[in-house]
Amino acid sequence: MALYVDADACPVKDECERVATRHKLPMFVVSNGGLRPSRNPLVQTIIVSEGADEADKWIAERCGTGDVVVTGDIPLAAKCIEAGARVLRHNGERFTQANIGQQLAMRDLMADLRAANPLGTQGSGKGFTKADRSRFLDALEREIRAAKPV
Repeated sequence: MALYVDADACPVKDECERVATRHKLPMFVVSNGGLRPSRNPLVQTIIVSEGADEADKWIAERCGTGDVVVTGDIPLAAKCIEAGARVLRHNGERFTQANIGQQLAMRDLMADLRAANPLGTQGSGKGFTKADRSRFLDALEREIRAAKPV
């Protein structure tokens, strides 16, 4: 059992480390670079080669049943679910077998809408709040407990 974090643009790395440490879980923080490695012996910082989706490939090739993955990347989430891992977004929402198809379809639809909009969109993202962080911590705790062997 391990915790995998898709660390590029991840706002909850510190929260993941706290929960992993509490449960004494190995944690893999995977990125294309630019991260300061943790001194925590349970946390391994993995720097993958430059290139599209290299961090995603690294995680997808290693995660499996009993693991928990934190990512906002929907195609990566789909691969991890297929491998048997439990998957959370940064805001605490769970990706599941039941909702991943809809998530992929919505992602594709939004990409098409953005491509069709000649003016583009500006400032569409909302800030990450304390409530989001708290919701994530609660969800991660639940997922790790659910993933632990009985």
